[in-house]
Amino acid sequence: MTARTILRNANVLTGDKQLGKATVVLEGNRIVSVETAPVKGREGDRDIYLAGKTVMPGMVTGHYHASYWNIGVAPAPFGLEVPPALHVAHAIHNLGTTLDCGFTSAISAGAPYAIDASMKIAMDEGIVRGPRLVACGNDLSSTGHSNDMTHPWYWELGNSGSIRRCDSPSEYRKGVRAEVKAGSEMIKLFVTGGHGVASPKERMEMWEKELKAAIDTARERGVGSRGHIANRATILLALKLGMDIIDHGDGFDEACIEAMVGTSQSLVPSIFFPQEVLRCWDIKDKGQMQADFDEMAAIIPKANAAGVRILLGDDYGAAGVPHGRYAEEMALYVAIGIPPLD
Repeated sequence: MTARTILRNANVLTGDKQLGKATVVLEGNRIVSVETAPVKGREGDRDIYLAGKTVMPGMVTGHYHASYWNIGVAPAPFGLEVPPALHVAHAIHNLGTTLDCGFTSAISAGAPYAIDASMKIAMDEGIVRGPRLVACGNDLSSTGHSNDMTHPWYWELGNSGSIRRCDSPSEYRKGVRAEVKAGSEMIKLFVTGGHGVASPKERMEMWEKELKAAIDTARERGVGSRGHIANRATILLALKLGMDIIDHGDGFDEACIEAMVGTSQSLVPSIFFPQEVLRCWDIKDKGQMQADFDEMAAIIPKANAAGVRILLGDDYGAAGVPHGRYAEEMALYVAIGIPPLD
């Protein structure tokens, strides 16, 4: 008979309701029952009395960078701030921290050197601790986009760090295929400027035909697509073209809500990270960033009430904002009017 672990006097959250005082019975690594009535013990059981502590499903972070630590802040090209091996070391540390914070799944928004794909193998082999991970690789965008402007042109770098430059629909198709070959399950596109990068939020960094080619190729190869987008018109365009995840979403409004409701597309707004940027960074557009945050804080409860799929997650690790600050972000969601179980 399989040995059981019994969690007694637990405050159980199922994801959509609170059971209150309950008993959770596990056999091996599977939950076999959740009971509000007393559970009779048997020989060999391991009883754990939780005294009202909470038992809940593992959480999912929808915008995740395993290797981020001050990336893009040091005076170096994006993704070349430290040696590749140190990026890997940060990823190992951050993955363990994420799991310790109760996040058992993460959807990546980018990592250089195919780190995510390698970490998935390492976690499967049991040599690295971390959540289930949807792997993402280099950011795709055009020559001269914001993250391609962190070094002078005459450096002629052979290593492009965290970016993959593409300058036509055919190059985007090839870029997506190359990322999938390297193990990416999610394709990250830098579609506009804005939201903490140097170029203005109104600027599209890609042509519409390029964006369509990238999204279509990702879909054809069975992987997802997501985009750094910070203006209303481009959000609507990306939704029309079938992008799976809108990151940041500055400019999100009622028209965007209407376009998203009833679809499987998701919004990952930035709630916590902009506050850290405003506190820590010496940037020229603090007023604009605060205005963008205020607009997002006002529209998110409306989007949530309408049924828009909203995911938790942000650029943790950039600018020294540590992974593991998830509780603060969830508190901000509650503060602007989204119930904690949504």
